Amino acid sequence: MSGLRIRVLVLAGLLALAFTGVLGRLGWLQIVRHADLAALAERQYSRTVVLQAQRGPIVDRQGAALATSSPAESLFAQPRVMGDPVRVAARLAPLLGVPESEIHAQLTGGRPFVWIRRKLPPATAAAVKALREPGLGLLPEPLRLYPNRELAAHVVGFEGVDGGLEGVERSFNETLAGTPGKAVVGRDALGREVVTEAVLQPPAPGHGVMLTLDRTIQYLAERELDAAWRRTQAKAAMAVVLDPRTGDVLALAIRPTFNPNTFLDVPSRDHWRNRAVSDPFEPGSTFKVILAAAALEEGVVRPDDRIWAENGSITIARTTIHDWKKYGWLSFGEVLQYSSNVGSIKVGLALGRDRYYRYMTAFGFGAPTGVGLAGESRGLLREPQRWSALSLPTMSIGQEVSVTALQMVAAFGAIANGGVLMQPRLVRAVFDAAGRETRRFEPQPVRQVISPETARTLTRLMTQVVAAGTGHNAAIPGYEVAGKTGTAQKLDPTTRRYSRNPGVLSFVGFAPADEPRLVMLVMLDEPRTEKWGSEAAAPIFAAIGAEVLRYLDVPPRDVAPLQIVTGPADGAAGRLRLASMSAEPFADRERVVPDLRGRTLRQALAMLAPLGVAVRLEGGGRVVAQTPAPGAPVELETSVRLTLAGPAAR
Repeated sequence: MSGLRIRVLVLAGLLALAFTGVLGRLGWLQIVRHADLAALAERQYSRTVVLQAQRGPIVDRQGAALATSSPAESLFAQPRVMGDPVRVAARLAPLLGVPESEIHAQLTGGRPFVWIRRKLPPATAAAVKALREPGLGLLPEPLRLYPNRELAAHVVGFEGVDGGLEGVERSFNETLAGTPGKAVVGRDALGREVVTEAVLQPPAPGHGVMLTLDRTIQYLAERELDAAWRRTQAKAAMAVVLDPRTGDVLALAIRPTFNPNTFLDVPSRDHWRNRAVSDPFEPGSTFKVILAAAALEEGVVRPDDRIWAENGSITIARTTIHDWKKYGWLSFGEVLQYSSNVGSIKVGLALGRDRYYRYMTAFGFGAPTGVGLAGESRGLLREPQRWSALSLPTMSIGQEVSVTALQMVAAFGAIANGGVLMQPRLVRAVFDAAGRETRRFEPQPVRQVISPETARTLTRLMTQVVAAGTGHNAAIPGYEVAGKTGTAQKLDPTTRRYSRNPGVLSFVGFAPADEPRLVMLVMLDEPRTEKWGSEAAAPIFAAIGAEVLRYLDVPPRDVAPLQIVTGPADGAAGRLRLASMSAEPFADRERVVPDLRGRTLRQALAMLAPLGVAVRLEGGGRVVAQTPAPGAPVELETSVRLTLAGPAAR
């Protein structure tokens, strides 16, 4: 009996020891190794994929969409659970519009999971689902859309698979991208079929970005620039419009351009480049305004001081520099007005290299503007100790210094803004998915470059450039324009001398001169049909500026005061009599009825005021119809009938 008890006790001990071992092993596997084993199981029987969040919208200053996101689905494959990859590739190829061989290579590459195509349009995704092929699956991913196609493409940029690649899409990628989610693609124990596509963590949408761009102003700038670029067969062209009071970039147009919806369909990736911030160029005669600002502020010269222009040429350091025309004595105002190289060089020599360099840097040259776009160039401005004997004379006429278009327009904006340089601002605010503003970017003054008195004096001189000088083609009827033309030759890389072929033709200016609402640079690079900035760029400035000022409801300044008399009502229509105090400004012009369609009432009345016609109004909002038709002659008793409809606000 005692032997049996001993055997039972030994067996019980062994069982207890075995049970304890099993419990220990289970504890080790379920507690200590739980995380590692769970991850291993998930890798064996499922795959976690990242889901992109819905990207935040990009809108203009009025809230109009420039970039949006639309629901879409991405197609993946699990080749190991697929039937015949040859058959699947043959069925997918016509739906996706890609070669069958490309899809077959993806399916036979040896990977257990592969993305076939990301962000399919809804119709394509539905067609793929209808195939009912084992091993194919779809997961939700938003599709980025650019509803205005090429409009503002270089500012907005575009998105690729890995996020924003150019423009604001790239610079504000973290803000726009949101937080990715996670989904599990499950398989059965043998890995033979897809069991589920479960979203573990839904993605959080990104924040939106409001730009300072105005979609209408951008359209006006692009329309005129595109026509000039094609007409002149220029290598490139750009127009940049700023509000000098705030530094807001209202428009930034570049040619050649691209459609960000199909950004790969370009002959060269140079089409993506934002030349206004990345491509420095020698400004030529437009830079004489910077010289003039420094010389006037330092008291080196006064507007009426007389300068001998050497009959059109001057020799310095064994180099002869010519004027485009032979001049004798010129006032300093006339040096600017007629763009005399000789006169400018003499003023530059009197100013001296150190003072000139100080003002060039104060105006922002040689440093990025800080607008916030990737790839911004600082331009080229060497320190004075690295200048040659010829550097000061040539820099006085805009050579041996390189600037970006944005630097140049910001510098002119400082003159328009009473001498205060504003940092160019491209983004106004960031807002969340509910539309609530989460961050605001306020206008940032950089520094007082010149005094308000000097800015007013220089503005007066620049208005003469447009009124009676080289910039006459930039004049806008009804508005006083201040500006400067530029015709810059390019260095020939072979001879290391300036080429005689047309280089960079430009005009920079602002309007109205007394209360500027816009400052604008227009530039054509190597046009084939023009050779002077006054002929090529100045008319583009006038065309864009006239439309923008009307759009901004800036009333013309060269019309006589009005007497507005409200007459008795005639049915539902009111009757106004616009009597010009004097028709003298239009005495030598043909008097015809202007095209008022699309104008606000205020704009229409301002355009009709000089004609002294009676005006009949019906409805409210913008002008949708008019009688007489545009171009009809204005007779003594002409009455204009305007039909208005829709909202009056912009």
